This record gives sequence, C-alpha cells and structure tokens, in this order.
Amino acid sequence: MRRIVSVWLPRWPILRFLTAQGSSAIAPDQPFVLTIDASGGPRIAATSPAAERSGLFIGQTLSDARAKAGGLLQVRPVEPDLDAEALRQLTFWATRYTPAASPWGLDNGGDGFFLDITGSAHLFGGEAALLDDLIKRLKKFNLAARCAIAGTAGAAWALSHYSLSLPLSLAEGKEREALRPLPVKALRLSPDTHSALHRLGFKRIGRLIDAPRAPFAARFESELLLRLDQALGARPEALHYISPPPVYHAQRSFLDPIFAQEIVIATAKRLVERLIPALVRDGVGIRSLRLDLYRVDGETQRLDIGLAAPTRDSTHIARLATLKLDGLAQKLDAGFGFDCIGLAVAKAEKIPARQGDLDSRPDRRTTVESEACLIDALRQRLGPERVRQLRPVESHIPERAEISRKADDMKAIWPKPDEDRLRPIFLLPKAERADVIALIPDGPPRQFRWRGKTHIIAFAQGPERIADEWWRSDATDLTRDYYCLENEAGQRFWLYREGLYGRETNAPHWFVHGFFA
Repeated sequence: MRRIVSVWLPRWPILRFLTAQGSSAIAPDQPFVLTIDASGGPRIAATSPAAERSGLFIGQTLSDARAKAGGLLQVRPVEPDLDAEALRQLTFWATRYTPAASPWGLDNGGDGFFLDITGSAHLFGGEAALLDDLIKRLKKFNLAARCAIAGTAGAAWALSHYSLSLPLSLAEGKEREALRPLPVKALRLSPDTHSALHRLGFKRIGRLIDAPRAPFAARFESELLLRLDQALGARPEALHYISPPPVYHAQRSFLDPIFAQEIVIATAKRLVERLIPALVRDGVGIRSLRLDLYRVDGETQRLDIGLAAPTRDSTHIARLATLKLDGLAQKLDAGFGFDCIGLAVAKAEKIPARQGDLDSRPDRRTTVESEACLIDALRQRLGPERVRQLRPVESHIPERAEISRKADDMKAIWPKPDEDRLRPIFLLPKAERADVIALIPDGPPRQFRWRGKTHIIAFAQGPERIADEWWRSDATDLTRDYYCLENEAGQRFWLYREGLYGRETNAPHWFVHGFFA
C-alpha cells in the first residue's frame, strides 16, 4: 500500500513574506494581514497570529478589519506568484526524502505538499524518524509544519489539518477509523458542498461513511463520493509530481556539509556506480539524468545531463558533470554547503549486447561510443542547442534534402550517392541571383557575373532538370535546369536556370546554388 506524507504549512503566505522581507518588515506584536482585490473591495487573504487574536479572519473585508483593529493593523498585498514559486522551490527541496513530491494548488494558493515515501522510509530510520527530521529541518527555515502519514493522500491531508495529535504515522488500513471523528470539510470539498452537508446535519465524516450512498449520489455532485472514496482508498488519486519520478535513484547525505566541486563530482560518480548493478540486471544504460544538490539553507540546485547514447560508464558521466559545472554562467554556489546529493536516472534505454574482443581495457570504446562521448562533451560545454548535425530528408529539391537538428544518438542514414548526379560539397543557405550570358536562351552559360565578379566559363556540364514536387500543397516553384560550371581559374560552381524558356517564362533567371571543392 502507498504511504503518503501530507505537509501543511499554516499561514504559508505570511511566513513566505516574512522570510523574504525579514522580521523587521512588520511589528510582530501588532496585527498583520495580506489582502487580495475582490468585488466590494480588498479582502483578507492571510492573517498573522496577532491578527487572529484580534478577531480578524480570512475573507473579511479590509474596511471591517480596519474598523476592528484600529490604526494598529499592518497591511500588505498578497503575492500569489511569489508564494507559488517559493512553494515549488520548497517542494524541490523536499525531494531529498523521495523523488515523488507534489505541491498543492500552485495556481490557487497552495500551502503544502505531498510526499510519496512508499518504500523509502527505511532509508531515514522509519516513518517516525523521517517525520522528525522533516519537521526539524523546516523549523530551521522558520516554517511550522503539521505533518501526517497515511495510506492515501486524502487521509493524510485530513489528518495533517484536523488531527489533534501530530505528527502522526497512521498504521496501514486504519484510514476509516481515523477519519470518522474529523469534520466533513477535511475531505477537501467545495464550499457549496460543505455548506449543503452542514445544513443537512452532516458534520463528521463518520456519518457519511455509515449513511447509504444512493441519496448522496442523487443529491450531490460526484465530488462528494469521489473525495470520500479517495480518502478511504476505494478509488485511486493521482498526484502531480514536481518532476517525473526517476527510473533509478541513488542518494547520499553528509554529516558535515561539503563545498568543493571535486567532492560533488566524486560523489556523483559513486552514486552512478551504486546504480550499475541494477542497470546491468535490467540490461539498460543511462540516457538522461539529473543531479540534485541540496544546500543546508534549503536551496536546491539541479543539473540536467543528457547523453547521446545509453551508458553505464561512471567516469564518462563524472566528466560530463564537470563540464556542466564548468559551463555554468555562475560557478557552483554551495552557500553554507551541501548536506545531501541525489542522482536520478530520468531515462534509461536498452544497451544491446555485443561480442567483446581480447582487449578488455575499460577505456576501449567502439566508434559509435566514441562519437556519443564526443557529442556529450560538446553539449555540456557549448549547450545542447548549439551542437547540431545534418539529417537527410526524402526530397530531390537540394535545399530540402537535408535539415539541421540537435545532435543525438540517432545515426543519420544517408542515401547512397548517385554517381551520375553531381552535388556540390558546399550549398548556399539560399540561392543567390547571378547575371548570365548564354548563346541561346536555354543553353549553358558562357559567362556569369556574381557578387561583383565576372567568371568566364571554360567547361560546362548539364543540364540536370529538377521539377517541383507536385504532391506538395505549396508546390509553386518553377522547373530548374542545373549546370556544373568551371571557370578559367579552375573554380567550379553549381548554377541553375529557373523556369522553362517559352513554356513557364520568357525571361528565366539564373542562380548560384553551391560550389565544388
């Protein structure tokens, strides 16, 4: 059964604001609220403990709050975008406990996150030890958290918000008994559904569990029974993770924070080596990975590394990580040090078995492996978008016959060259207009002028006629007659005449399209 941690951060917008602005931004003993614009004027979106003691509450109009608190009320506008981004960063930090972390409601005022710790709690000494470590670390960030563990996300959320004994690790299969005494709003219902249930006298979840389901299905939207079933585990609930869960994952924590880049690289190499037995067992290699560096102050740095071909070579991956760090605009910022490093394999691919030879040196690579290593090194140094390769395209139009794409592991399969068709080594990105003199309108050039220089033709070969691709919906180009021309200096050019004389045009134009070596 799944084990889900619910981490609720009461007054998250207030805490985030004070962390960003500093404790001196407001007077702590006076009421402080964050407001949001609404119909009828600004309303309170978040309250400080002093504001709650003064009787202020979320949803109250600012005018009523000022009348109640007098001139002591401190007001700032809520910053939902900054709150969401800070919650996203905090959820990234929480992946030190499990790669499966899901923030709540980033689009509409989230104030916590879920952690799926199924199968990972033993790495921290058990669920109770994990909760204790999590709460202590959040306290160091001045964040008071209410945490609970249950077999479903709905039950964990309800307990973290309404249980009187926290932190709590609920035993497997005990969700029904634990939810009975909790209020119905612990099911994460909409305000309308909650109000309707309250009017009908349903105040505790236990009454919903014991009551017949048919009347609820007839009177309420499907939300009610869906949330109840999700909390009890009768129906699954998908969590939207902050990043895709990795295929393989390894992690190391440090008693004393580390700072040096060399130690980070050495740790990454050891983490890869720790994963190699599982990779060999499954017959796969690492195609892309991410290296997560967790700082003591809560910041998280992430390095994404893609490989041109799957590999299990820890030395090669360590070299790529070094190149990635060296290529950062800013050097590795360790702050107060890293106390945890995680390595996640985001994508793994099969490595085909191949016969080795008598030379079993570990540094011996095939030509394909060497090419992949070169592409990997260039991409980490220059950036993935700057390393490109040409790919063939099924088209007989020269400028359409190849395209430039990001370099990857896919070997380009080029068609066998036709010896009867001459193609230049260098093709201009766009054909350039030339002035040509020919003995007859549809004959080969005798001389041409291009880029301000006149070329006298000594030898001419052609034409090779290429018509437009009639099956294309935008086929509007004229027929081309290509010539291979050599001037008196021995330079060879590839020119074409656009348009058939007398049939497609009475004044065909000439273009220079490429050069031969």
